[in-house]
Amino acid sequence: MDTGHGCAELLRDADRRAAWMLLIDGIPQSHVDLDDPAYLEFEYVRRLGHVIDVTAPEGQPLHVLHLGAGALTLVRYVAATRPGSRQVAVEVDEALWRFIKLRLPLRTGGRTGVQIGDARAVLDRVPAGSFDVVIADVFAGGRTPAHLTSVEFAAAARRALRDSGVFAANVADGAPLAHARAQVATARAVFPHTCLIADAAVLRGRRFGNLVLAASPGELPTDVLTRRAASDPMPGRVVHGQDLARFASGAKPVTDATARPSPAPPPGVFASLPVLVGRRARFQRRRSVRADVVFAGFWGRRPPRDSRLALTRTESWTGVPSKPKSSRSRRSMNRR
Repeated sequence: MDTGHGCAELLRDADRRAAWMLLIDGIPQSHVDLDDPAYLEFEYVRRLGHVIDVTAPEGQPLHVLHLGAGALTLVRYVAATRPGSRQVAVEVDEALWRFIKLRLPLRTGGRTGVQIGDARAVLDRVPAGSFDVVIADVFAGGRTPAHLTSVEFAAAARRALRDSGVFAANVADGAPLAHARAQVATARAVFPHTCLIADAAVLRGRRFGNLVLAASPGELPTDVLTRRAASDPMPGRVVHGQDLARFASGAKPVTDATARPSPAPPPGVFASLPVLVGRRARFQRRRSVRADVVFAGFWGRRPPRDSRLALTRTESWTGVPSKPKSSRSRRSMNRR
């Protein structure tokens, strides 16, 4: 389906009966399991989930603002893990929202609102001190728009938060990590407490990937976040305090006047995406390719032993999801 902002399609996850992956222009954006909305497939989304988890005692309802909706993965997660939470999701692509609403219905008990519009414009209008959590996960053409990377944007997020609230952003970058360092400096210019969560290889600039930046007016429970990130299927590191200051050393906060979009992913970063054959697709998980590369929602699960995951392609917009083939049909296809 061409939404006007990109070509959207859904792929069925053959490993999970009611799970789907949303792709925009061939780039994975979201993964949702309608039967188990507390399940988070992508590692960076799991880390954003950790940030939400430590914001308040387990099960306590939160007021959450999601900048960037996609397939509403974290909206569903919060609704499942914190019943009664009030949430607002902002999506610039109205056609995409209608597509998701039709194909992957949202079951949150009517306490979630979706606003169509620019994330910065909506953020600027929300009442001060009205949210416990603000999540920024916005990409256009595989890059975070420039106006969502500045001190002014961070200040707007701070204004929207309560004093105990947390701001978290998905930052995509690769060596020499100039964008990530500048984003840390930008957050530190507004928030007294910040931390960064990412795979060690990304933090060392060995590959392009996602870093989760968390910031708060109050102290962050970095010890808890460290344990949670370390226990993930693809373990992550939490950088804070003096280590984070050294990471951002020399970087200057970004302003609206100097802001640029996040770096474009390098050629080949999606080399392990599926090659579609007819109505079948497989995620090739070659051992020579890092299967945990995560960018704008890229793969984040530890590869199974056979190093591949079968997905069934669906029809777009007006189509009906294709039915999974029987095991007998799959064996026949594999023999061919």
